[in-house]
Amino acid sequence: MVSAIAAGQRKLLFNPTLVREVQSPRSSAHRTRAVVLRAHDGTRLAGWLMTPNTPGPHPAVVYFGGRSEEVSWVVRDAGNLFPGMAVLAMNYRGYGDSRGEPGEEHMVEDGCMLFDWLCGRRNVDKGRVAVIGRSLGSGVAVQVAKERPAHSVVLITPYDSILALAQRRFRGVPVSYLLRHRFESIKYASLLSAPTYVLRAASDDVVPHMHTDVLVSKLLRVHMDETIPESDHMNIPYLPATQQKIAHFLTTQFTLTQPLQPVPDDTPTAA
Repeated sequence: MVSAIAAGQRKLLFNPTLVREVQSPRSSAHRTRAVVLRAHDGTRLAGWLMTPNTPGPHPAVVYFGGRSEEVSWVVRDAGNLFPGMAVLAMNYRGYGDSRGEPGEEHMVEDGCMLFDWLCGRRNVDKGRVAVIGRSLGSGVAVQVAKERPAHSVVLITPYDSILALAQRRFRGVPVSYLLRHRFESIKYASLLSAPTYVLRAASDDVVPHMHTDVLVSKLLRVHMDETIPESDHMNIPYLPATQQKIAHFLTTQFTLTQPLQPVPDDTPTAA
């Protein structure tokens, strides 16, 4: 078992989905643009940028998906989730049309690059950029928010660390000596200065609530810690209640900050 975990931990932790969840993704409330960017090492990353149909600068969101998640569904649901906001949803390395192989170090590095890229758009208010992470992506969002000036943070079914989850699952196995991709959000939680909204699934057999409890206890600015009724680990982001709550939280937080003055729109270019 030890040898299997050591050799196959990438496959145990990451489950890249190549096929789009939505074949022709478009947001009913945004202009939708397919975006291809290059990571610092040249790896091709693919996803979508959505911008409101009104003049900017707009508040904005960078979204980080879960272990098996291909993010085209975010485009479809962006009108409900992110009204009046610019949205960048990019697939991790090895997911969707992105190249390369997933790994914690690259995910965080790429996440910081995506945050910087979005802040550099002329129609984005760089002082009002939030990060959202679901499940595995909550660990990416926490580390990006530590490294970059995130305005707000939304964590959907977050955990204290992948290491802690693995130790719970593989009792008696020296996981701490084997696991390379640890996603130890618990180490960085106290360094986040942005208001943070935590959403839990009512029934979650992937991230038990005790692991979310540990993380929440270390966060400095928990705006709210809420459980979505009739939700589980898989369906929680798609539920109308979840989407309404996220939209309300972000809209409220962005309204509290004075927006920048309007500027002409711009068109992103592929890198």
